[in-house]
Amino acid sequence: MAGSRTTVAGVDEAGRGPLAGPVVAAAVVLDLSLEWDGLDDSKQLTAAKREALYARVLQGARAFRWCVVGPRAIDRDNIRRATLYAMSRSVRGLALKPELVLVDGKDTAPGLTCEQRAVVDGDATCLSIAAASILAKVVRDRIMTRLDRVWPVYGFAKHKGYGSPEHMAAIREHGPCPAHRMSFAPMNALELPLV
Repeated sequence: MAGSRTTVAGVDEAGRGPLAGPVVAAAVVLDLSLEWDGLDDSKQLTAAKREALYARVLQGARAFRWCVVGPRAIDRDNIRRATLYAMSRSVRGLALKPELVLVDGKDTAPGLTCEQRAVVDGDATCLSIAAASILAKVVRDRIMTRLDRVWPVYGFAKHKGYGSPEHMAAIREHGPCPAHRMSFAPMNALELPLV
């Protein structure tokens, strides 16, 4: 796909679908002279394995960066735009300028001057995208755990903001909080004040 001397950044996101919390995108330039056994799509890994690989990526990557976009920006701009913005910011923030950016999914990141390729299921087939998926997922999970301490009634640490039965029951009982994405169905159908 790319020559051995090409600086390649993999890009992925975590948190497009939840009803609460931010979307997080990460960009990673791996050092391919190192051993990266075990890198995989973050969704296929246990939390403990993700944490271990997160530490390995931070120690062994040539460059990495992530960007967090919160619920208000998601509500204002929509989740797709917010995600693409986070991806672009992640790449622009890298300490190394990539010559090629591989983006998981069907879209490329807007506003970048380097070559890009969208790679469907890239987190399962490309090491740098898998590394980015792990960084994005671990960072987002940690944010949701912190939000759980602020608003414990919702159980964010357990379901990470997805629309689980427990989460929906808590929203019906307590109403939404500032961490919720009010533009998302079923949130936008609720007529409840923020707590």
